[in-house]
Amino acid sequence: MNTHLRISATNLKKVFNRRTIFRNISFSVRFGEVLLVTGKNGSGKSTLVKIISDVLSPSEGEIEFSGSDNVKTIARANLIGLVSPYLQMYDEFSAEENLQYALSIRGRTPDISHIHELLGKVFLFHRKSDPVRTYSSGMKQRMKYAFALAHNPPVLLLDEPTSNLDTDGIAMVKQIMEEQTQIGILIVATNDLSDVDRFNAQVDLNAQT
Repeated sequence: MNTHLRISATNLKKVFNRRTIFRNISFSVRFGEVLLVTGKNGSGKSTLVKIISDVLSPSEGEIEFSGSDNVKTIARANLIGLVSPYLQMYDEFSAEENLQYALSIRGRTPDISHIHELLGKVFLFHRKSDPVRTYSSGMKQRMKYAFALAHNPPVLLLDEPTSNLDTDGIAMVKQIMEEQTQIGILIVATNDLSDVDRFNAQVDLNAQT
């Protein structure tokens, strides 16, 4: 457990097709803390999440992961677990197969007992062998959490974390959030402030528009 882990962003700017999505975004979040990203639709929340997770590059500025000698040498995909509306799983694969794949692409040996524990955590153990295409939208959202947590990431990024979830699903997410603050960093992008019980720092993208 890297208790010195920190993510720092300095003067981030993103431009698409000559349109500035946001500019001058700076923040710092460390082990045990929660960063909240807010902003109306189209303000760039998902874009910022993608930059943090290294899916996109900023047009200007930099983002740095620090905290130990080897953090900078680790692929960001191995440091981060991501839950987002645009994240797609393999519909023809079962839940077990999706998680086995999630681990294998990160160079981890799939552990069936760990996979079953994750599926129990998101209330899908009873459907572990069924193709994901047979799942409801809420079940698919819960499956995304299992996928994101499979490699025990020190950083968890949640974009619209309670989308499509019922009361039990929301309670599950709140529990996962609380557990993440004990083992690393939590970043939440949402318009619904009820999604988070507390946060240590906030990026308000409404101020950019």
